[in-house]
Amino acid sequence: MKEQTLVEMKNKVEALVRVLQNVINEQQHLTTLAAGTLEAVKLMPGYDNAIKAMTDKAKEEMKVAEEPTLEI
Repeated sequence: MKEQTLVEMKNKVEALVRVLQNVINEQQHLTTLAAGTLEAVKLMPGYDNAIKAMTDKAKEEMKVAEEPTLEI
């Protein structure tokens, strides 16, 4: 390959590395934000009741999904 082509490829790889590092940093930020938000919500009154209600609703939805349906 020509030297110019190799230099262009090197520059593109370096640009991709920078973009991926930014994506990784943003993902870490979002993970921290989500964990903090969850901990804040856990401290709110009624959290346990809300979790129980959501669990019951999910169980009902699973039962409905498991019921056989008539296909025409």
